Amino acid sequence: MENFIVSARKYRPATFASVVGQKHITSTLKNAIERGQLAHAYLFCGPRGVGKTTCARIFAKAINCMNPVGAEACNECESCRTFNENRSLNIHELDAASNNSVDDIRNLIEQVRIIPQVGHYSVFIIDEVHMLSQQAFNAFLKTLEEPPAHAIFILATTEKHKIIPTILSRCQIYDFNRIRVEDGVEYLRYIASQEGITADDESLNLIARKADGGMRDALSMFDKAVSFCGQTLEYRNVAQTLNVLDYDTYFKMTELLLAGNYVDALLLFDKVLSNGFSGQIFMAGLNQHLRDLLVAKGPAISLIEFTGTLLERYRAQAANCDPGFLFGAISVLTDADGKIRQSSNQRLLVELGLMKIAALGQKKNEPVAAVAEYPLPELPKGIPTPTTPATPQPAVQTSVTANEGTTTERAAQAEAKVSVAQPQHKPECSPAATAAEPRQASRPEISKSPAPNPISSTTHSPLSGASISSLLRGSYMAESTGEQSGDSSGSTDIDPHTVEKLTAARTAIIEMINHERPRFIVAFEGMTFDGDKICLTVPSDSLREEILLSATEILLKIAEVAGVNGSMEFVITVKEEVRKMRPIKLEDRMAHIESKNPTYLELKKVLDLEVE
Repeated sequence: MENFIVSARKYRPATFASVVGQKHITSTLKNAIERGQLAHAYLFCGPRGVGKTTCARIFAKAINCMNPVGAEACNECESCRTFNENRSLNIHELDAASNNSVDDIRNLIEQVRIIPQVGHYSVFIIDEVHMLSQQAFNAFLKTLEEPPAHAIFILATTEKHKIIPTILSRCQIYDFNRIRVEDGVEYLRYIASQEGITADDESLNLIARKADGGMRDALSMFDKAVSFCGQTLEYRNVAQTLNVLDYDTYFKMTELLLAGNYVDALLLFDKVLSNGFSGQIFMAGLNQHLRDLLVAKGPAISLIEFTGTLLERYRAQAANCDPGFLFGAISVLTDADGKIRQSSNQRLLVELGLMKIAALGQKKNEPVAAVAEYPLPELPKGIPTPTTPATPQPAVQTSVTANEGTTTERAAQAEAKVSVAQPQHKPECSPAATAAEPRQASRPEISKSPAPNPISSTTHSPLSGASISSLLRGSYMAESTGEQSGDSSGSTDIDPHTVEKLTAARTAIIEMINHERPRFIVAFEGMTFDGDKICLTVPSDSLREEILLSATEILLKIAEVAGVNGSMEFVITVKEEVRKMRPIKLEDRMAHIESKNPTYLELKKVLDLEVE
């Protein structure tokens, strides 16, 4: 029976040109050899199975070659033959994982003194150098910094962070990259052709991605798949051999979630669990699949590590996926992935995530409800036609008047006017506007005009106090067209029984203000009524400004409580006498307390009190 040699050993690169996926390393080493610029110590670091030890051996062989071809070894001289037959005395390999003591380093230092018999250099390759003890590192420092001219050290490690800085500073550091999936697939395809094995692109992609950037792992899985499948590698059989979920599962799951079919999605997930896969593995794979679909929708498709027909499948499914759906699904799965390890019911957590994603797909597939467009009612001549159906709104006009009083009294008056639409004045309008009327009547929208200059006289907008119903009746038709009207001030709907209704509801109004705006109660306790005006007296400018800011809302509530159907106004007066009688501001209240009780200051100082 012929001895079988695993692919990782049989197809181990013997030249710089055959190293896979590390061109930035091999080019630098070749240039150093051609120019004779060789350092005395190198550090090769990177993930497992990416070619660190292999490059160290190729480098050691090339610098001792008697007849090099450029930077490559000739494989014909005595030095190359001894190396190929594993009997070279110029290359020494030390496994630091098992030879990590001070005594082992002392033996190495003794060997460094021996001059090479064949070739130019004695090369010492120390693998897994991070396993050396602290004492061994310290014993190695002097020799590593100033070795003999014929000695070259090549250190290899997968954990550079464990090496002490004094060692790092004495070496040229080369960082090896993970081998890309594309490079791994090409090398696996080359090996398959050398072995007479037929393999599809999906199988090779699956092996390369499962290897996670390590070519030695990829070759080991390749040998395992060949042992199971024979001379033909089929995708499903390879996935079964490597115990990984195939791409078809993720493609089918994505189609079900896009369609909003959570029932079949849950059944497919149950099948995945019955095949021995955990919910965490499935969720991580589905999340990666959705990420690949997202980047496949644009120029970032180069970020997908796929080749051949599999890349076309991703591009085709990505065209059917909405970016919003993919973003939402990735967010749901990422959130669930952070919780699954602490979850007492991992299956339920994954199923809940699938149902949420299916809801996103169902929402995307729901038809958009058609919006019926109704014709606008014909407006009287001179009224501009709105671009959208108008809803009845009470018009609001706020104006402020400042008057200078006598030396003993400073009065400032402010007016805020609101018009409440009469329920009996309803225009004929479209069905859409009619359907919206009950909601508008319960809480009408307010349109507030910009606040005028407080120093200027009272100003009135041409549409001040007018409701939409009055506009539709043509009350302001002449004014909007520039024609003369009998009432130049702009008529406003005023309830003739405003005073009677407000007087009857006075107690209810005060209770409402005390409940909703307790800070305003000092102004409303002494309110008076004059036609459609509510006259208030406040002790400070700040309180007047607060009432003005909320004037529209308060007037609407008062109209609702009193049952007033018409416009109303606030006339607010600021009087110093009221302020002295009932202080509002904090400093006024403190001054009032001090005037009433002089011992307050002494108590404040003794107890070190601060007023808040």
